[in-house]
Amino acid sequence: MSDLHLLKTPRREKRISRLPSGGLHLLRPGKTKDSLSTLSHIDELAHHDDNARMVVTMENTYQMAPYKHMPVTAVTDILKDVLTSYLQEEKYEVEWSQKMTKTICEVIRARVKDLMISRYKIVVLVHIGQLTGQSMQVSSRCLWDPSHDTVASYSFKNSSLFGLATVYAVYFE
Repeated sequence: MSDLHLLKTPRREKRISRLPSGGLHLLRPGKTKDSLSTLSHIDELAHHDDNARMVVTMENTYQMAPYKHMPVTAVTDILKDVLTSYLQEEKYEVEWSQKMTKTICEVIRARVKDLMISRYKIVVLVHIGQLTGQSMQVSSRCLWDPSHDTVASYSFKNSSLFGLATVYAVYFE
């Protein structure tokens, strides 16, 4: 009977009282009254959801080369189409160009992913600047396998701005 009683009684857990929003000042042993440390956050006991940590197991394919390479001409056509359609009639403005680079990057990335090239990581960079007679050099560095990794780039100009888009396709083994 006593064993059954122990099973039915809930286990006692340490209770953590709520702290005021300003934090809690603790005096550590061996420290003087002038040296206080501030504790700003205490994690409360929480129930962990086992479904949140689903482990995905994948079987090795031992595939060391892609079945299909990124079609550079198709990606260059996408870059040309997107840059021309978004920048053709626009005038350069600083705030507008900041928002437009993000938009163009997302559009290019979505259209390149629609090509369904598996096992490639796609990196898209877009630069928009004002045409005032200056020059600009863009360079990048990364680990590169020339037999599998590719790059496509396209530059666009109108009367007040330039746009440069680059897509890197890096093979992921």
